[in-house]
Amino acid sequence: MGRRIAADLNRMTPPQTPNLENLQLLSQAEREARRLVLPPGEDFWVFGYGSLMWHPGFPHVEVRPARLRGLHRSFCIYSHRYRGTPQVPGLVLGLDRGGSCHGMAFRVPAAEGEEAIDYLFEREMVTGVYHPFWRRAETKEGTITAMTFVVDRSHGQYAGNLDHDAMVALILQGRGRSGPCLEYLENTVHHLRALGLKDRALERLLKETRRLREEGMAT
Repeated sequence: MGRRIAADLNRMTPPQTPNLENLQLLSQAEREARRLVLPPGEDFWVFGYGSLMWHPGFPHVEVRPARLRGLHRSFCIYSHRYRGTPQVPGLVLGLDRGGSCHGMAFRVPAAEGEEAIDYLFEREMVTGVYHPFWRRAETKEGTITAMTFVVDRSHGQYAGNLDHDAMVALILQGRGRSGPCLEYLENTVHHLRALGLKDRALERLLKETRRLREEGMAT
C-alpha cells in the first residue's frame, strides 16, 4: 500500500460513535401519538430528500420537484438498521436546520392517505429520530404543504457535528438491511442529477468515498 493511500485510510478511521445497541424503539402507541392529522377528504403531499426519492413505497398519483427553505439535506443520522449495524454504524440523510433542500414531492390520494401514513411512520419513525411536520414547499406549479421528517437534534442517533473525514469513514464502513451506505449516497446523487440538481456536499462525499474504495481495493 502506498504511503499516500495508507495515510488517507488512516485519516478516515471511523470516529467514536454513541452506543446504538440500547436505542429504544417507539411502540405503536408512541408512533400513533406523533402521527400527523391528515386533511380530511383531501390529497396530501410528502417531501422526499433521500431514499424516498427513488423508493417511496407508498401510493401516490403525482410527483413534482420541490424545494424546502430553512432546512438542508445532511448525513446527520447514525444508521444502525438500514445502512449499518449498532456495532458498525453507517450514516443516512436527515433534514437539519438552515439553508434549503431540493427534493421530490409526492401527492398521495385521499383514499389511500391512511395506508400511506401508516407505512411512512413504520418506516421513518422506528426510533423517533425524526420530528414529523407539515412544511411549505415550493414547486413550479405553486406552493404546497408537505409532510416532512426533520431530524431531532436531541436524539441519540443525531450525528450533525461530524467533520467531512468522519462522514467519509462511516459511509465507507456502513452496511445494513438495505445494503451499503455508499450505495445510498450514490442513489441520492444520481437522482438529484436526474433532476438537474447538484448537491455540492454530496458530490464531494461521493468523489472521496469512491476514490478511497477504489484505491483500497487496488492495493
